Amino acid sequence: MAAKDPIKPYGEKQIAFDKRYLEMALIWARNSYCERRQVGALIVKGKMIISDGYNGTPSGFENVCEDENNVTKPYVLHAEANAITKVAKSNNSSEDSTLYVTTSPCMECAKLIIQSGIKRVVYCNRYRITDGLDLLKRAGIELVFIDPENDIYEQE
Repeated sequence: MAAKDPIKPYGEKQIAFDKRYLEMALIWARNSYCERRQVGALIVKGKMIISDGYNGTPSGFENVCEDENNVTKPYVLHAEANAITKVAKSNNSSEDSTLYVTTSPCMECAKLIIQSGIKRVVYCNRYRITDGLDLLKRAGIELVFIDPENDIYEQE
């Protein structure tokens, strides 16, 4: 039996799945009405998508994310929060699942991720503020960064 490559702790099949689910999250982000940044998220468990989300206003609100000064309104929900609350309303459990999100999570979303039992977070865009990633690392959440344009796949 050949030893696993220490740089790639996953098999090629898992890496391919991670890249495809992240591509789907990038497509899902296009549903967002936000102009400054569109973010998409998928929660996957057992190779099944159990929830999805994108950033936007709460249900029943106008689909306008920024105010007249192009500042994001304070009540806009992040994609991760939308996906986590959607799965909470369903009969599914996010325990031991993977979150695919197009931008690295903020501190508030990191807290939701930890509490929801998600064990892996796969993302492709690094946000300038890293406190959410730092908290996820502290909680033992597995982090994977993928740069599809440069074919980078790294466990953090």
